[in-house]
Amino acid sequence: MGIDGKGQVCVMIHSGSRGFGHQVATDALVAMEKAMKRDKIDVNDRQLACARISSQEGQDYLKSMSAAANFAWVNRSSMTFLCRQAFAKAFNTTPDDLDMHVIYDVSHNIAKTETHIVDGKERTLLVHRKGSTRAFPPHHPLIPVDYQLTGQPVLIGGTMGTCSYVLTGTEQGMHETFGSTCHGAGRALSRAKSRRNIDYHDVLDRLQQQGISIRVASPKLVMEEAPESYKNVTDVVDTCHAAGISKKCIKLRPIAVIKG
Repeated sequence: MGIDGKGQVCVMIHSGSRGFGHQVATDALVAMEKAMKRDKIDVNDRQLACARISSQEGQDYLKSMSAAANFAWVNRSSMTFLCRQAFAKAFNTTPDDLDMHVIYDVSHNIAKTETHIVDGKERTLLVHRKGSTRAFPPHHPLIPVDYQLTGQPVLIGGTMGTCSYVLTGTEQGMHETFGSTCHGAGRALSRAKSRRNIDYHDVLDRLQQQGISIRVASPKLVMEEAPESYKNVTDVVDTCHAAGISKKCIKLRPIAVIKG
């Protein structure tokens, strides 16, 4: 995989389509609620609003979602380039000489057309992973040659003050969750509640005590992204590992954090 031993420095970049993806979802909810009334589709929660894939609303959403996903890919690619340049400048060498290669880049909160076994038969499905990410097993044809023996890398970002993880996909997950697992711990406090209840300086002091450097664009972000704003990522990862839907592989400890 390219992570060879203890003490190796890794950079984990977590960014998506920013406000663009949120706007796509907001617009789609309005259109799909109308489509549901027209097509007599009932769901338990407004956030589960949907439309038939072949409908105009379904096709419009998939195209908009793809545009947002492309924006996210370019965001991460740009930050990867700038990160390599920064390391090269700091060490007065080149990114290639530093062996700064990408281990994996993956989108989450996205719909993918895939083939799965349903009721003993192979079917083509549109799998929409919300709050989860793809985790395909070893030897799956849709994962790169480099990971055919290990399974697809699954990147689980922790908070500013907690560890992050790299997992791998499993065959059991393919059968039980359509090859899906968690993509993070999930929030314990809303952003608004975090800003009200958490003190900016307390968070910075705790990070300093842990030996974690931080650069942040706004004090508001420190409170919103404080470790206590999220569930315990280790508990979530351990649950996915115990359930067999993904397998623990690598644990990453933070030493520096940049919040844009």
